[in-house]
Amino acid sequence: MSKSLLSLAVAAFVLGGCSLIPDYQQPAAPVAAQYPQGPAYSPADAPNQAAAEQGWKQFFRDPALQQLIQTALENNRDLRVAALNIDAYAAQYRIQRADLFPAVSADGAGSRQRVPARLSQTGESGITSQYSATLGISAYELDLFGRIRSLSEQALQLYFATEEARRSTQLSLVANVANAYLTLQADKELLKLTQDTLGAFEESFKLTSRSAEVGVASALDLAQSRTSVENARAQLARYTRQVAQDENGLTLLLGTGLPSNLQTKPLADDLLSEVPAGLPSDLLQRRPDILQAEYNLKAANANIGAARAAFFPSISLTANAGTLSPDLSGLFKGGSGTWSFAPQISLPIFNAGSLRASLDYAKIQKEINVAQYEKSIQTAFQEVSDGLAARQTYNQQLQAQRDFVTANQDYYRLAERRYRIGVDSNLTFLDAQRQLFSAQQALITDRLAQLNSEVNLYKALGGGWNAETAKNEPLKEEAPKMRLF
Repeated sequence: MSKSLLSLAVAAFVLGGCSLIPDYQQPAAPVAAQYPQGPAYSPADAPNQAAAEQGWKQFFRDPALQQLIQTALENNRDLRVAALNIDAYAAQYRIQRADLFPAVSADGAGSRQRVPARLSQTGESGITSQYSATLGISAYELDLFGRIRSLSEQALQLYFATEEARRSTQLSLVANVANAYLTLQADKELLKLTQDTLGAFEESFKLTSRSAEVGVASALDLAQSRTSVENARAQLARYTRQVAQDENGLTLLLGTGLPSNLQTKPLADDLLSEVPAGLPSDLLQRRPDILQAEYNLKAANANIGAARAAFFPSISLTANAGTLSPDLSGLFKGGSGTWSFAPQISLPIFNAGSLRASLDYAKIQKEINVAQYEKSIQTAFQEVSDGLAARQTYNQQLQAQRDFVTANQDYYRLAERRYRIGVDSNLTFLDAQRQLFSAQQALITDRLAQLNSEVNLYKALGGGWNAETAKNEPLKEEAPKMRLF
């Protein structure tokens, strides 16, 4: 018996390393090796530090924004759920990996039974007793063809994918907080501009009213001046509402109330640092959603191995050894030893094509994951390309808008002077006021759009998941450790 057990153990050890998982080949990136070039893009720089190696504390220079991001990382509920999902998938991996090892249990049992005389072999009634103490394994499957190992590998890759999902959630959270903060600052500046402009319009309306009373200004001039006042009041209500809603949205992202002592900077300040674009290949190594898609692909690839192994026989073992005695006092005395060994083999013969369909399904799932992986690369490439185009064109647009505001300020000063000395009518002055107000609004809106595009480019390049500057080291994959309890 001992020789048979030894032979079976050796065979299980030799065949246990067998795996039917297909060799994994990373799909080729379905994008160009370089980002687009043209009038909308700035000249390509030499690749330097990747965006993912630039921590968000280095990218966002506004201390108030840094404080808000840190608060969100500590309190945001979506990020908390993403972190808990990692623990959940780690537990699932440990559950699956535990099937590779036999589950050993110790059992003790006892029974007493009265046997009637007519059922007794001696013809007399009596009481029978039996006590046992055993140590053994139950239905342990020998992983000869790697089915359990394939399922364990699938669970491990899903665990890695969940970790990348958490990083992706954190990256999105950092970008969302930044965009919400910048939007709040822009709406506050628009609100302040509207308040100042409304005061100027009301002062102009008073002057026009006095001029109308003495017959210098017409009723048409007075009506047009009033339209400017009412329009500014409507804009004031609009921006007051938007500021309140911006604060509510930012509070939701933070997971707690807004700090009362924020020392904010105007949008015109240098709030962000330069984002290095790098190369498209950097996205494959750094961008979390692409890494998540690749881990899902590896998990689907491992599942094919499990589907293949299902075609082969499965062997399970049930064995135990211990003591058996009719008396509790003699349970551990010599000669009371007992053992049992019950191997079982199951060979699939006919299943109406179920196993073939399961293998086909696993292969199809892999192809789906290949397409999703390639789509994630294409999406990342498109987002980065859009961000690079926005960077160059927004710089040109902002400079032109600043010049436009300066020209309107000159127009406004000249129109006001000529109106006050009576050279021009009130219509020219009102037109100058409206144009200046509109140009200043557009400048704030364009500056917000530029900052948002820089934040989105930083996110698209895979930056934002670490606080400080990251070391230029390859990402390490580490499986969750097994715990006994």
